[in-house]
Amino acid sequence: MNQVNYQKELDKILEEIKRSEGGEAPALFLHSCCGPCSSYVLEYLCTFFRITVFYFNPNISEAQEYQKRAEEQKRLIAAYNAQKKGYPIAVTEGDYAPERFFEMARGLETCPEGGERCFRCYALRLEETARRAAEAGSDYFTTTLTISPLKNARKLNEIGEALSQKYHILWLPSDFKKRDGYKRSIELSAQYGLYRQNYCGCVYSQKHMVDSAQDSMV
Repeated sequence: MNQVNYQKELDKILEEIKRSEGGEAPALFLHSCCGPCSSYVLEYLCTFFRITVFYFNPNISEAQEYQKRAEEQKRLIAAYNAQKKGYPIAVTEGDYAPERFFEMARGLETCPEGGERCFRCYALRLEETARRAAEAGSDYFTTTLTISPLKNARKLNEIGEALSQKYHILWLPSDFKKRDGYKRSIELSAQYGLYRQNYCGCVYSQKHMVDSAQDSMV
């Protein structure tokens, strides 16, 4: 089976938007996992779309960690808007409901990092994004998650495409790590002094991070 080049698919859509300049920019409902991952994505897309960032991450187990990331997300957006980099960026926050994540993860606690538990977590966050995007009347929805080298871009796009059919809203394909997107996010994080976490937020990824660090010391 041929592998889809999601960056090229995104390029085609952006070219179409460029050719239709003069009309109202399409609205994008963008799920964001954190400020650092959104930094490049917002810089890249804010001249093409009217973006609403949707911060919805029930996978973050600790309330203090969740709040810290949420505040950094809002601080970055305020800085971008002050600089008028593109269209003004809005932000909305979903409910912080870690019990939804733990209910989803029941029976998958011992799955390896990057496996089925992670795929279901993608689906949990993306479904809420698609539902909210449809309610808001957005033209597209997508996620910043594909910027991470540790996230499965193919699976994320497959889930997004399926939800596009369910909620009747266009999915914006992406593999934001391409073209040095991840590298640029690191540069922007340093530029804006953003808090960069070293795990996705759930207790399972945190344990994996600790275990990996211990193994490297042996």
